[in-house]
Amino acid sequence: MKLSTPSDRHHTTIADTTPKVSVKRGQGHTGFDGRSDVVLFEVQRGRREAVSSLRIVEDLFVEVGRALRADGDDPRWIAQRIWRPQRVTRALSIWGETVRPLASAMSFRVIARVLEERSFRRTDLRRHMERVISDDKTRWRLADPAQIEVWISEYGRGTFVEGIRLTDAQMRQHDGRVEQRRGALRPTVAAAMVSLAGSPEGVLLDPCCGSGTIVQEADRRGFHVRGMDIDVDAVEIARKNTNARIEVGDARSLDVADEELAACVSNLPFGRQFAVQGDADRWLSAVLAEMARVTRPGGRVVVLVPHIKRELVDARLRLRERFGIQLLGTRTTIWVYDRV
Repeated sequence: MKLSTPSDRHHTTIADTTPKVSVKRGQGHTGFDGRSDVVLFEVQRGRREAVSSLRIVEDLFVEVGRALRADGDDPRWIAQRIWRPQRVTRALSIWGETVRPLASAMSFRVIARVLEERSFRRTDLRRHMERVISDDKTRWRLADPAQIEVWISEYGRGTFVEGIRLTDAQMRQHDGRVEQRRGALRPTVAAAMVSLAGSPEGVLLDPCCGSGTIVQEADRRGFHVRGMDIDVDAVEIARKNTNARIEVGDARSLDVADEELAACVSNLPFGRQFAVQGDADRWLSAVLAEMARVTRPGGRVVVLVPHIKRELVDARLRLRERFGIQLLGTRTTIWVYDRV
């Protein structure tokens, strides 16, 4: 099976929080296809629900084959090599019982991703893949949208994997939001951040909550949750998306008692969609100091922002770990601090 997540580091969280799924660490089992993390893993029959229920999973596939550029750096050869009829038949049986009743006459489409196009373009690989599939499945027809999606991804330099997609677009939103807002955080990233906040014992605050995605994920995880935002419109949108307590407030001056919270988790504005008021470094330093003040010792502060200068971090926060991710074409970082 193949699993797709939104960043290049989230597979560590998946492996650590899903004991029912066997993730083989090391070269060849994890990678990045230029847009999403790719994790290849094994799951026992009857345990598939444990995977599909993961909040940090965006897409789920059944693998049908692998191929290497080194064995023939040609899109026609790769397409022929990676499409393995016996494995396809097995994958289709899983697809049929997981998604919808299996039928022999189906519509299909191919999505191809490559890391570099010096030898051939991804459109060439897609076209040859379509021909191979059509030759093998004579009753299938090309369509967009289609009943079956076949994805072929170069998830490591010269290493391709192909899978049949088990999930649909709804899984990427994980129940979604009632009302959208530009720059809204992807639910999978929010879920990953909340999972890094520790055990759900106490109150978790998002002081820059936007449309409320982190608040929603924290509520699902079992935290008592609060959200704040300086933008009145954002607060109104968040209130439509969650039943949690959402207030207008300034992240630099929180209406929260000292050491009251178990965790602070937030996607901080860094200029792409929303800008901060005044000097960016001074703003970030003030926000981190407030998060340190309101979080109890032993709690966590988790923030999403590209860079944090060491001198801006409050002395009560100790860096535990950080994860570089790529989000909507922009590199950023999840920072995890222990409150000491």
